[in-house]
Amino acid sequence: MVSALEASSGAPEDGPADLAIGGFSDQPPWLVVPDEMPWRIGIDERRRRTRAEVPSLLRHRRVPPGARVAVVGSRLGLALAGWYVTERGGPSSRAGLSRRLRRAFEHLGPTYIKLGQILSSGTGIFPEELVTEFRLLRDHVPAEPFEVVRQILAEELGGPIEDTFSELAETPLAAASIAQVHLARLRTGEEVVVKVQRPTVAALVRADLAAMSWMAPALVGRIPVAALANPPALVELFAETIVEELDFRLEAQNMLDVAHVLAVTHSRALVVPRPHPELVTRRMLVMERLAGFAWDDVAGMRAAGIDTSEVVRAGMVAFMEGAMLFGVFHGDLHGGNLFVQPDGRVALLDYGITGRLEEPKRLAFLRLLLGGTVNDVRTQVAALRDLGALPRDTDIGQVIADLGLDRPPIDPTQLTPEELTGEIRDLTKALLSYGARLPKELMLFVKNLLFLDGAMATLAPDIDLFAEVTHLAEYFSRRYGERIAREVGIDPRRLEVDRGALAASLGLPEGTEAVTYRDLQERRELIRRRMERARRAGGRRRGIHLPRHDRSPGGPA
Repeated sequence: MVSALEASSGAPEDGPADLAIGGFSDQPPWLVVPDEMPWRIGIDERRRRTRAEVPSLLRHRRVPPGARVAVVGSRLGLALAGWYVTERGGPSSRAGLSRRLRRAFEHLGPTYIKLGQILSSGTGIFPEELVTEFRLLRDHVPAEPFEVVRQILAEELGGPIEDTFSELAETPLAAASIAQVHLARLRTGEEVVVKVQRPTVAALVRADLAAMSWMAPALVGRIPVAALANPPALVELFAETIVEELDFRLEAQNMLDVAHVLAVTHSRALVVPRPHPELVTRRMLVMERLAGFAWDDVAGMRAAGIDTSEVVRAGMVAFMEGAMLFGVFHGDLHGGNLFVQPDGRVALLDYGITGRLEEPKRLAFLRLLLGGTVNDVRTQVAALRDLGALPRDTDIGQVIADLGLDRPPIDPTQLTPEELTGEIRDLTKALLSYGARLPKELMLFVKNLLFLDGAMATLAPDIDLFAEVTHLAEYFSRRYGERIAREVGIDPRRLEVDRGALAASLGLPEGTEAVTYRDLQERRELIRRRMERARRAGGRRRGIHLPRHDRSPGGPA
């Protein structure tokens, strides 16, 4: 098993030659030689052109962009109308709305299913009811018929698939909104995984993005979920995320870039599957097959002698290194994209969504994290502005005052449900009034942090979170202190973790010296139960005093 310390000790001297350039497995089916991979020709220009598509897809249109708008509008309109008539204001209001939106997304096809899957990974960003409901979209995507898969592969290969594959499983290993994955064996003998894009998804995604951007302004203020309060910004964020997923050559390059970061940082904690040197096209990606324990198979890992706390710790270090120091990180961590090998190393799969920070934004991101470590609110807000979360001309001092960031923190367990809801509502309104938005890279980073936070619930529920944060800070200070000081003018070697600020950020009472994830879960569950009781009580009161047939459109939500 690879421990956290061993994970940073570098590649084995007698390992495969390509471990010097990538965090790959120790038993390669082929070696990665980037300059000898024909699909990489012009890859940077291809990525630039793909990103440049987004503004044209989202451009303002005076007339609806095609019949797709009518289809989407009718589905979403029926979902909202059904909720408004039958569930709005009741104890199951948010659950009912989430269920109706999920069903509408299912009917609308791959683009909306993909949007739902991204929302389902946003635990802590989006409401629990929405996340829970949209998780169903991960498993309920019907696969394309095998004959369709054969046809696409033949088109991408330029000939019969039997010339390339000696075996190809007819039943997919997994089927997602953009593509599906099949196990296979090459005629040269290597066991591989083949990712195949759905036949019409590229055209449908582009049509759907145009329709979304046309409809989004009309939905402002009409979806009663704070995290969805700005539909146009959400559509823009989604468009930036999904367009690059439509070209598997970009995904294969993402694999190489993330693997390179692991090699440069001498991390042995994570493993990236090798993309095939030649069998990569826009709609086909052949890669090395890896195996291991499912992410939620904690019992199996522990029975094999794997320290699951080390798994989370080493994964966190590698993730932070990629984002803070190299501006490249896997952007879609969830249980389906991870499994743990028998030696304790984590295999990372599916690189369609990858965070990439240009240098100015990487430095702003670095300042944001350092500011959080020492509770420097001004540095944090300024860094958010530089990341694009706030307009360039934002008055930092005014934001701090308006949002009450200079006031003592509030313990959420000491608030009534009505007070907590009011705090969230007021904060959301204030942020929107400033033109706040969630940049793609920041959203992906926060989403990954929340996933790793949740992973502690099962893999490391009893570790001291304060000690872990201190350990991370000391690791980066010791290993990268000089570089960080040179890049952003803040020397982490001279800073100390502000445990009081950390406790406040977690909603913990002043003076808290230690807290485990199990403790934090108990506090979160207390808040959840209070909010649920308040919603049910509110629904009963409205049911008694305001019968459904007497409710007016402007009545209480």
